[in-house]
Amino acid sequence: MKNAVLARIDDQVAEHARKMSENAKIARVIAPFQVGDTIDVHLRILEGEKERNQVFSGVVISKKGMGANEAFSVRRIVQGEGVERTFPLHSPLIAKLDVRRTGAVRRAKLYYLRDRVGKATRLRERKPKPGAAKA
Repeated sequence: MKNAVLARIDDQVAEHARKMSENAKIARVIAPFQVGDTIDVHLRILEGEKERNQVFSGVVISKKGMGANEAFSVRRIVQGEGVERTFPLHSPLIAKLDVRRTGAVRRAKLYYLRDRVGKATRLRERKPKPGAAKA
C-alpha cells in the first residue's frame, strides 16, 4: 500500500515537472522598467478560437508587490479621457514588455498625473548613467 502511494506521488511529481518544462518553453521578454517609464504592454487576447496581440502603451504610474504578486499600473489618455490598467507582472497574458522611453521621476507613485492635463503630464527623459554601456 505504501509503495503504491509513493509511486503515485512520483508520477505526479514527474507530470508537474513536465508541465513546468513546457511552460518554460514559452518565450516572454520582460524588459526591466521603472516608475515613470513609457512602456508598451503586448497582451494576448483570446477571441473565440483565435489569439491575437493587443498593445496597451502608457506611463507606468506605480509598481507594487514582490515576487509572484508583483503588479504595475499603466496610464494613458484615450480620446481625452484617462485610462489606467493594472497588470500582474508574471501574468501569462502578457506576451512582451517594451520600454519606449525612460522618465526621470523622484517618487515611487505618480498618482499626481491623474490631475494633470495636456503638456503638464510630460516627464523629463532619464539620462543614462555614465559608464553604462548601451545594449
